Amino acid sequence: MHPLRRKRLMLIIYIMLIIAIVVGLILYALRQNINLFYTPTQIINNEAPKGVNIRVGGLVEVGSFKRESDSLKSEFSVTDTEESIVISYEGILPDLFREGQGIVAKGQLTPENRFIADEVLAKHDENYMPPEVKEALEAKGYWQHDQQSQSTY
Repeated sequence: MHPLRRKRLMLIIYIMLIIAIVVGLILYALRQNINLFYTPTQIINNEAPKGVNIRVGGLVEVGSFKRESDSLKSEFSVTDTEESIVISYEGILPDLFREGQGIVAKGQLTPENRFIADEVLAKHDENYMPPEVKEALEAKGYWQHDQQSQSTY
């Protein structure tokens, strides 16, 4: 093989190797930051990973909200109309958080199927439902298109 061709071939191999390493590192970093959405039914059926950041959403069950009087710790149940899961959260809840409304909580699932939330997001107007919650409720036949606005900001 001609020395010039050998240099070009080695350069191409090095460039391809560097590109492969960079793509591998990018994919690894993205995998660590993905927050998948799960419904309470999927969590009860053990479809959600434990100890990993995930999002869970549904409707806050009426009568399930409890807050400690001397701290910001609160606990409530979220349902998708079939199953429910208890969510623990320490912090200030959104102003629009209330029972019977849709929420999405971000956090981790414990081995006991208890969800410890780092962040709780609530709807921002009376016609809004988080898209993930809306799709989950539509799949269960609970969400009615004609009752709510189609707006999903």
